[in-house]
Amino acid sequence: MFSNYLIGLREGLEASLVVCILIAYLVKTGRRDALKPVWTGIAIAVLIALGFGSVLEFGSQELTFEAQEALGGSLSVLAVCLVTWMVFWMRRTARHLRSELHDKLDAALAMGTGALVATAFLAVGREGLETALFVWASVHAAGDGTPRPLIGVALGLATAVFLGWLFYRGALRINLAKFFTWTGGMLVVVAAGVLAYGFHDLQEADWLPGLNSLAFDISGTIPPDSWYGTLLKGVFNFQPDPTVLQVTVWLLYLVPTLALFLAPVGFASGKGKVKAPDDAPDDRGSRQSKAPQA
Repeated sequence: MFSNYLIGLREGLEASLVVCILIAYLVKTGRRDALKPVWTGIAIAVLIALGFGSVLEFGSQELTFEAQEALGGSLSVLAVCLVTWMVFWMRRTARHLRSELHDKLDAALAMGTGALVATAFLAVGREGLETALFVWASVHAAGDGTPRPLIGVALGLATAVFLGWLFYRGALRINLAKFFTWTGGMLVVVAAGVLAYGFHDLQEADWLPGLNSLAFDISGTIPPDSWYGTLLKGVFNFQPDPTVLQVTVWLLYLVPTLALFLAPVGFASGKGKVKAPDDAPDDRGSRQSKAPQA
């Protein structure tokens, strides 16, 4: 549940910051008439993300076992690729996010209502689709038939929306650079487990017949149905009896990816700190002008 809470919090906060920047800019520039198209684009993005998640969940249930495993493994690999790209993208471009969104919004304002809807949709929709795919892959890897993973995601998204509202109101001070670095690092660890289990699914589907022998089996020490086994499974997608291929993939992904992500360059060294929207305090705690009332 914690891993899914982290996914919801991380992805949700990125989307919340985007929404805050868009809304704050329109209010500050006196373009309240453009708020309705922006909210329309955001609502469409949310609905499509929910629909995409539903298709993944219910559509896969009609497939054969081999097809389910092949689909699950393939989408898990895709989800890890997207999440890895996302955390590195935010690490590299976060400091320019506000100015880029302002430029796109200015262009959309000049083009009309349809462009505003499209701009808001594209800004939020990417986060929504990534979240739906990665959550589905994470829940599939955890193999938890209870609603706890979805509860974790919902709580993470709710927390992100609340934090975004506090940013907009100028009531929250947080070092966003450190926040996205730490949560990005934790997401890389979660993604490593999802990737390893994705390769397990591909082995079950007979797509990867080699390296099927067990690397180790510590089920006697960490029973999968014990509370601590369940906790490790839910947080890190831990498996007490992985195959050689799973362990190999986990190590080959986690070690270099985490090392590159935490390397002290650009964003990680503090040169790429992100500020909250124009109306909120920046990441060092300094306060700017009070947010206009939307």
